[in-house]
Amino acid sequence: MVIGDLLSVQPTELKFPFELRRQSSCSMQLTNKTEKYVAFKVKTTNPRKYCVRPNSGIVLPRSACNVTVTMQAQREAPPDMQCKDKFLLQSVVAPDGATSKDVTPEMFNKEPGKVVEEFKLRVIYIPANRPSPVPEGSEEGTSPRASIHENGNQNASFEDVSRSLEEPKGESSKAWSLISRLTEEKTAALQKNQKLHQELEMMRKEISKSRAGGFSMLLVVLIGILGILIGYFIKRT
Repeated sequence: MVIGDLLSVQPTELKFPFELRRQSSCSMQLTNKTEKYVAFKVKTTNPRKYCVRPNSGIVLPRSACNVTVTMQAQREAPPDMQCKDKFLLQSVVAPDGATSKDVTPEMFNKEPGKVVEEFKLRVIYIPANRPSPVPEGSEEGTSPRASIHENGNQNASFEDVSRSLEEPKGESSKAWSLISRLTEEKTAALQKNQKLHQELEMMRKEISKSRAGGFSMLLVVLIGILGILIGYFIKRT
């Protein structure tokens, strides 16, 4: 952290994760520990390479402001990953109640009796965690066989990952098919059970009807025999 009379800046160096053909960003925090409104402006030695948001503004009293610096995608790496780009942060006391719209370039002109605070920040490249994309042509000192071997290893690892992702999917599909088959079997069993209940109920009704019919015929036969016997006794008497 760099502490000035108006602002304190953190960090003191802008560190960008460097990766070919990819943008990279870092941020810095501006803290105003005074009771005054402070205007700031960020400049760089390579404005086409970097995008600063916001590149100017107002830091309110006893507050902080974050500035994001984005480095455009680079096609080639610098020698030894050394960067000569630099940033300049200027700050000056602003009128009370000022906003970012009130910030003008003339506010940072150095004049007698006017304090313009300046911080210089350098740029540092940090190798990215992921490997850089493979260049189109083979680099000097690299063997085509080595490149083929590396590509083969990458393809093999990709196939292993794909296989490992497909295996759970296969197991999941088997489980779903088993569940579906069991559900169908359960439904068929319930239907058969319901059908058996219906057939049993019909059989019970038939048996009840047959029993009722047999009882009436027996009654008729008994009455007939009883009538014959009564007639026989009457004739004898």
